[in-house]
Amino acid sequence: MDIALLIIAGLCMLVGILGCIIPGLPGTPVSYVGLLIAQATDRVDFSWQFLLIWGMITLVVQVLDYFVPAWGTKRYGGTRYGIWGSTLGVFVGLFFGAVGVIVGPLVGAVLGELIGGKEVAEALRAGWGSFIGILCGTIIKLVCCGLMAVQLIQAIW
Repeated sequence: MDIALLIIAGLCMLVGILGCIIPGLPGTPVSYVGLLIAQATDRVDFSWQFLLIWGMITLVVQVLDYFVPAWGTKRYGGTRYGIWGSTLGVFVGLFFGAVGVIVGPLVGAVLGELIGGKEVAEALRAGWGSFIGILCGTIIKLVCCGLMAVQLIQAIW
């Protein structure tokens, strides 16, 4: 039984890492579930503090993933219109699959800035910032899932 659970935990780690790149798959939570499944075996013995800390990290990373595009928009000169547009674009993009999750914040930021009276070049710069935010969020998720995978491998070996 332990071998089957460890295989499932490993698959969760792989799906979690893929979920960091493929929009729509909740990568970090899936990787965390892999840790929890591994904990159910006799071979792995994580402390409750370890699991609690990783649970909090997972929650924070998951929430940040929705707001990092807005941060990128602001960092690249966007106003509150662009930030709101980027944030709304994240949620609207969810309905359009992988492309929507990437394009939604960018288009939302550009439209928000145009509604706010910015010139096209300034609006595009804010949209670019939103895209950079998406890339930063992806890197954060990859690092988090990669570290969880390393923890699992170390616990098994």
